Amino acid sequence: MASDGGAEAVRSPLLERKAATAEDGWLNKVIDVEEAKDQILFALPMILTNVSYYCIPLVSVMFAGHLGELQLAGSNLANSWAAVSGFDLMVGLSGALETLCGQAFGAKLYGMLGLYLQASCIITIIFTIIISILWWYSDTVLTFLHQDPQIAKAAGLYLKYFIPGLLAYGFLQNILRFLQTQCIILPLVVCSLVPLALHIGIAYALVHWTGLGYGGAPLAASISLWISVLMLGLYVVKAKKFEQTWEGFTWESLSHVFTNLKLALPSAAMVCLEYWAFEILVLLAGLMPNSEITTSLIAMCVNTETICYMIAYGLSAAASTRVSNELGAGNTNQAKHAMSVTLKLTVFLALLVVLSLSLGHNLWAGSFSDSPVIIDVFDSMTPLLVASISCDFVQGILSGVARGCGWQHLAVFVNLGTFYFIGMPIATLLGFRFKLHAKGLWIGLICGLAVQMIGLLLLTKFTKWTRIELSQDSSAKTVEDV
Repeated sequence: MASDGGAEAVRSPLLERKAATAEDGWLNKVIDVEEAKDQILFALPMILTNVSYYCIPLVSVMFAGHLGELQLAGSNLANSWAAVSGFDLMVGLSGALETLCGQAFGAKLYGMLGLYLQASCIITIIFTIIISILWWYSDTVLTFLHQDPQIAKAAGLYLKYFIPGLLAYGFLQNILRFLQTQCIILPLVVCSLVPLALHIGIAYALVHWTGLGYGGAPLAASISLWISVLMLGLYVVKAKKFEQTWEGFTWESLSHVFTNLKLALPSAAMVCLEYWAFEILVLLAGLMPNSEITTSLIAMCVNTETICYMIAYGLSAAASTRVSNELGAGNTNQAKHAMSVTLKLTVFLALLVVLSLSLGHNLWAGSFSDSPVIIDVFDSMTPLLVASISCDFVQGILSGVARGCGWQHLAVFVNLGTFYFIGMPIATLLGFRFKLHAKGLWIGLICGLAVQMIGLLLLTKFTKWTRIELSQDSSAKTVEDV
């Protein structure tokens, strides 16, 4: 295990950051400029990385969609099912590393980071096996869920070729958190953009130059995700900067699986409960009169919300990293200060995003559909989208703070209550009972997001800020910060 001495090479300069004082300029009295600058420089590469990984499966869907209408429907259904049943879960499971690795790094227990990474990868393998069985029989499952049998069969075939990519995606999320908590982010950009660029050529070759055809699209995504894993894996193993945080594979990591799992499961539930709520809205839209327009409209709104949230994701990662690092170092006040700066940046960023959407909503809607009816109805949904995106930005940051503090077990109840006992019932009531249709569904979602935001604010305000006591004897318990 690495000792504290000699670990200076991997220390984060952000842990040296001092809060703004009264002697600083007027801008520093509003927001700590240096802290804000560091968080922005952290967030931008994370946004680019996240968008790149999002685009790899999307590009495969585009290639499959050009083969015919059935292939387009099948690949879209498969991609949605893959996100709901697999990818969202992998993102959530890796959230345990934001707490464990982040606080271990702040506490200078550098050798623990590699152990937690290996433990998380073991958990990823276990869940991949379970999900792979589900994906193998997805055609049957989707048919049982009243999807068109032909489309379900095409989606099932697509997912069978996508199974190798699931494990790669899980490993990617783990390595991403491992690097993120050490404030090492630029390599993530390279190792996401290069596979994305290669993916276009790989997908074209497998779809059009081999006998795989339709099956070549998901296989290409799997190959591209594995290329990214290998690039990042080699970087971690070979780079000297990881001599303290990666000491090689060891059986000792098995003793940390349970510690990791106690945070990974509620973290996964946090993510999945929220993402599933958006997918439920799409399903509810399909039950309404004029379902074709309503479903298209809700799907457009969900996609818009998702893309906008990717922008907030960078600051969410920054908040999680800063809070976990500072808590691990015992700097509770600095952790709270970092969160305050992130929230101020988020408000400014949210204003820019909603202003852009308000001014360019017709142009944006036109990129999804040429139908004047869809564009006109989307125009009426824009004020509701502005409200939901604003709430989503703030709750995204607070969720990052919760992961950094290790509050996943509390935040999961906030998400469960706000979306499924408040948001979805209101959406159903307004959409069907009061016949507000798409607007009613989205108003229900806004209610859920708003109460979620308030709930996380109260959690942040009244919960004791604590740190995880990390020791080399495999014990990990929560103690009060001093």
